[in-house]
Amino acid sequence: MSVISELRMQPARLRPLTWNPGTTTRLSITVLVSFTLLVGANLATPLYPQLQADLSLGAMGTTIAFASYVCSLMFFLSIVGHWSDHIGRRAALVLAIIISLVGTLSFGAASNLWELCLGRGLQGAGVALATGASAAALRELLPHKPEWASRFTLLASSGGVAFGPLLGGVLALLPGGRTTVFTVQAVLLLVTLIPLVALQARPAIAMAERGQRHRALAPRRLGIPREARAKFWMGALVGFLSFAVFGFTLSLAPGYFAQVFELTSLPMIGLVAGLPLGISALSQVVIRGGQRLLPLGLMLLAASTIGLVVAAELGSLWLAMLALALIGLGQGIAFRTAFSGAVNAVAASWHAQTVSTIYLVTYLGSALPVIVLGWAVGVYGQELSILVFSVLCALLALLLTGWSVASLAKDRAARA
Repeated sequence: MSVISELRMQPARLRPLTWNPGTTTRLSITVLVSFTLLVGANLATPLYPQLQADLSLGAMGTTIAFASYVCSLMFFLSIVGHWSDHIGRRAALVLAIIISLVGTLSFGAASNLWELCLGRGLQGAGVALATGASAAALRELLPHKPEWASRFTLLASSGGVAFGPLLGGVLALLPGGRTTVFTVQAVLLLVTLIPLVALQARPAIAMAERGQRHRALAPRRLGIPREARAKFWMGALVGFLSFAVFGFTLSLAPGYFAQVFELTSLPMIGLVAGLPLGISALSQVVIRGGQRLLPLGLMLLAASTIGLVVAAELGSLWLAMLALALIGLGQGIAFRTAFSGAVNAVAASWHAQTVSTIYLVTYLGSALPVIVLGWAVGVYGQELSILVFSVLCALLALLLTGWSVASLAKDRAARA
């Protein structure tokens, strides 16, 4: 079955030269695609201070460039999150790579803010299309291990977001600077595309009848089954909070840390920005436990967010690195636990839409608070704005901690 046939939602036809690997290989390919797309979407993080100077962006321009990716991602999550149910997981991932490839090349060649936003917007569209498709594909490949499907989903996304800034900082040291960074990413996307196209695709789970195909792809009203709404909102709000913190570390923080700690090494700036995401990805695989871990993760997130501001005030890079690591640990524990609780509470047929909807709210945390923070920095100054932002994030974390403790008590009472 060719990708073109899948996109046209035609019945499957077995091709003679297709590759039909086992479950492990299919898992690896799915995780690789998601990981590579997220790496590309975050390569620019250590480059923002230089872009800010070269293109005269200012703090507000930097946050707009960053948020254009997030806004595009949210928009397309709301309208294409269900597409892979109808065109197939493989076709959705192929389309995601192609769109991201165009966005990567556009961002690498951008000469002004609007061209940066165009490139970032296309990257966001590609990641949006892949988000629900890859998560649903992992769930289908591991039907009896939904917990591990959630772990792999979060590992691919968090790992890609964490590794992107570090790789971007290293590649920026090569001749050609920004152009080299995004040329390498374009090559990685093409290499990832090859095994995906050769793969023998599995049929879509909800292929539309002829004459109904355009309706199948039309935007849907987002919704979650009533019995799963409490867990959904816990997962979505924990995601909103943690991505607000991550949005800061990936946009304004590189320039802020470079100034406060006098950092000039791009790989070091990338390491500092990507550290919490790397720890988050690692914790989601290594640390095991049930819903009782959620309050612990949220309390860690609250304390370490305040600790990061204290470290900056003291001028202690090592204290800041510790705070960033604890932010990643707390976010990883809290988000994995809340995310797993939400997606495991719905049937498999709701999985892609549930994941897309959770990430829609989650990525709003990377857009709205970060844009407001960028505006506040220009009006009230950097130190005061970041202090207020950190305190508000810590307060939200504590409120969610209280809710999670009450939910655990309610669940125990219901089982008694």
